[in-house]
Amino acid sequence: MMVLASDMSVQGELRYDEPMSRHTSWRIGGPADVFFVPASIEDLSAFLAGLDRDTPVFWHGVGTNLLVRDGGIRGVVVSASRMLRDLERVDRNTVRAGAGLPCTQLARQCVRWGLGPSEFFAGIPGTVGGALAMNAGAHGGETWERVVAVRTIARDGEIHERTPAEYGIGYRSVSGPTDEWFLEGTLRFEPDVTPSLETMRAMLERRKATQPLGLPSCGSVFRNPPGDYSARLIEAAGLKGHSIGGAQVSEKHANFIINTGDATATDVEDLIEHVQRTVFEAHGVELVHEVRIVGEVPA
Repeated sequence: MMVLASDMSVQGELRYDEPMSRHTSWRIGGPADVFFVPASIEDLSAFLAGLDRDTPVFWHGVGTNLLVRDGGIRGVVVSASRMLRDLERVDRNTVRAGAGLPCTQLARQCVRWGLGPSEFFAGIPGTVGGALAMNAGAHGGETWERVVAVRTIARDGEIHERTPAEYGIGYRSVSGPTDEWFLEGTLRFEPDVTPSLETMRAMLERRKATQPLGLPSCGSVFRNPPGDYSARLIEAAGLKGHSIGGAQVSEKHANFIINTGDATATDVEDLIEHVQRTVFEAHGVELVHEVRIVGEVPA
């Protein structure tokens, strides 16, 4: 499958048939036809502008909250998080954060600057870009409550400045202009709210104590239904420790599915569907997965 123009030149790194298991927190996933790591925003813009219009493009952060099927991803995967890690204090209450910046790093620096409420970002795995894409949240805070502007790059390589009014924001969901990806977000904090380093440390310690952080997973698999918790429903349905192949519902936190060592993406997807069916039969609640499932089912 030809996905790149024959005369295309790039400054960044191009890899072909790149195993996505190297780029997901579950450590599973089939190959991407092309995996591109741009050297700069200008390099990325030129690359996108030069692609065949029929070539699918998938934007990759650090691979948390992502399940890539065993058949892999057709087209091009763009992995730009390495170059989008800037964090700048714009004024007393405002920061500009690159999409590749880890949320924990954002939280730590904002707490040092005395910007609040910012501690909740420490409870979000992954990057600012991923948090913007799904309105990630933790401990009562949500990303888009802080957003005053975003910068995006479109499928044709054009850069856009956008406001929250151009997006539909919901619980763990964001809709907006199609075929655009976040480059950075401008976040504003409250002038009369002082963050607590101790609160942030307590959040991190609680996360460490209650989640299987040392094992390959994607974080929380399912959104919490209104007025309840997915982990409680899954545990009450007797699914803690349940396995399909190498995928297992965590014994430590029932809303986590871990790769015990030899799981395939099919194992994980089958287990997700089994949990959904079982919880619905037991409680009449339809769990919605917040993990993004992409790619091809193997032939």
